[in-house]
Amino acid sequence: MTDKPALAEAMKTAELLFSGEELAARIRTMGKEIEDALEGDVPIFMTVMNGGLIFGGVLALAIPTDLEFDYVHATRYRGGTRGHDLLWVKQPRATLTGKTVLLVDDILDEGHTLKAIRDFCIDEGAKRVLIAVLCEKRHDRATPGLRADFVGVRVPDRYVFGYGMDFHEQGRNLPGIYAL
Repeated sequence: MTDKPALAEAMKTAELLFSGEELAARIRTMGKEIEDALEGDVPIFMTVMNGGLIFGGVLALAIPTDLEFDYVHATRYRGGTRGHDLLWVKQPRATLTGKTVLLVDDILDEGHTLKAIRDFCIDEGAKRVLIAVLCEKRHDRATPGLRADFVGVRVPDRYVFGYGMDFHEQGRNLPGIYAL
């Protein structure tokens, strides 16, 4: 028996914010925007796990240029809804010196995790770091000095899940974005 809330119960009151079709169309547009911004660079496409997995796979297919792949796994949430100190599970293996890094994540909420990863890439010598997020949450609590270069959709300041984002470690594979 688990003490996690059941996804099935949450789905009874969840609101569908964006369907899979809407997200796919927006991600295709993002792919073209990213290709233009790369200006011929071959970036290190760095997915932030676990949330960025689904979005990252779809986005990679939408970028019609060569990419190098790596990933990082850093978290503050550990299955909960409140952040803690950053925990590095896996740092990138690729050499970042002189490279363009495209950080790919599911959501930019307050941004503490993304900022720490971005700063790590810069400290490792990346010539530039671009950030692509599926969702940007609308509120005024964002980490100063951090913004996404590419945003799929903007979501309200509510608990959102699906399309990579979890509801207590469940529902990442839902084909849309839902809110409670």
